[in-house]
Amino acid sequence: MEKEIKEKIKEIIEIPILKKNIELVDLEWRRERGGWVLRIFIDKPGGVTIADCAKISGIVGEILDKENIIHRSYILEVSSPGIERPLVKKEDYERFRGEKARITLKTPISGRRNFTGIILGIKEDLVQIEVEGRIWEFSLDNIKKANLQPEISFK
Repeated sequence: MEKEIKEKIKEIIEIPILKKNIELVDLEWRRERGGWVLRIFIDKPGGVTIADCAKISGIVGEILDKENIIHRSYILEVSSPGIERPLVKKEDYERFRGEKARITLKTPISGRRNFTGIILGIKEDLVQIEVEGRIWEFSLDNIKKANLQPEISFK
């Protein structure tokens, strides 16, 4: 039921967000200690501002009130995806080619579920990543979670 709500929310808000030249990166719909939370992650070239988040929060709030698909109280949060941006869409693996990422699989390959390495891109619907000199390929369907893992230097 909750997964269906998440998919319906994504379906009705993605186009209005895109019309503002902002990308819907991902969303979370989950029960937390204080109640239900709808967390929406957005991005655009150059990054999003607090004003962008406020604007999208207003748009999404109006849409959800009108569509009436959430039948309980909830908290709406809109933010940037952060430094460890989730990789959700096929296009993300092309866009972030050459970047370091951590990928967690649903089904292990060679006894492993977790891989951290450099994204090489997508080839025939397989994500390619180089880990310690070895190239691994994963189907998008087998990826449970993937995030950028930027290297930060404090000099």
